[in-house]
Amino acid sequence: MATSSAPTLTVVNSESYTPPKMDFKGAWQALKALMADKEDTSQVFKIMGCLTGKSLWKKYLQFSNTEVGNRVLAENIDLLDTLADRHALSQLPEGSLGRVYLDFMKRENISAEGLAEASDGRYEQLTHAGLKRYAVRSRDMHDLWHVVSGFGRDGLGEICVVAFSYPQSGSHGFGAIALMGLVNLTREYPKRGIWKAVWQAYRMGKKAAWLPGQDWEHLLTLPYEEVRKQLKLSDPTYYAALTDIIAETRPEAIAAKNEALQAA
Repeated sequence: MATSSAPTLTVVNSESYTPPKMDFKGAWQALKALMADKEDTSQVFKIMGCLTGKSLWKKYLQFSNTEVGNRVLAENIDLLDTLADRHALSQLPEGSLGRVYLDFMKRENISAEGLAEASDGRYEQLTHAGLKRYAVRSRDMHDLWHVVSGFGRDGLGEICVVAFSYPQSGSHGFGAIALMGLVNLTREYPKRGIWKAVWQAYRMGKKAAWLPGQDWEHLLTLPYEEVRKQLKLSDPTYYAALTDIIAETRPEAIAAKNEALQAA
């Protein structure tokens, strides 16, 4: 049987770019600020900016040499336009990734635009058009990754989704955040299997399909379980078993605990 070779894709927006040097001091300061206030998402973007190095550029080149990436870059497609259109998402079939994502966002009382606001214009500093579009698209995927991976927005879930993101992105920023979060949470809940949960999350990210290169606009229309299978995602069993830690590290639980401490 004759086989046809894959089409040769062209890197678009290939103007020159010099990756930034890593700023370890700035990253450490932002890490300490994040550990002091785990809901301060802006610190995450500061850490990522300080520890990006060459990883973002390398992944951009990988993205731009995929069929999806070529189309996104050539047609200036913004994932945020799709994720922010709640009416369109609500019209998707019951059980589709889009509907599951929409339910997640409503339940958590968050918005797709929230990540853009939290990034505090950090991506505006990128002068390379293609790289900027890839970086922004990757940012806007974060809550989708929560949904497809099965990790919630509790403290443990956030650490797990960051550990999952590390091999997907190659960014040392994710590695630093995951490690710092892991150490802190283990101090609070010693000998509870948190290391296993986070390691499993990392392994999930390593074994999964490359999520930044996926056609999320299309995947949103497909059944949720079909998408997880297509992305080669296993179940986060160790994480799911730690129900008490999940409950106690939910944003509302932490807020209630802080209020009680202030009132005491």
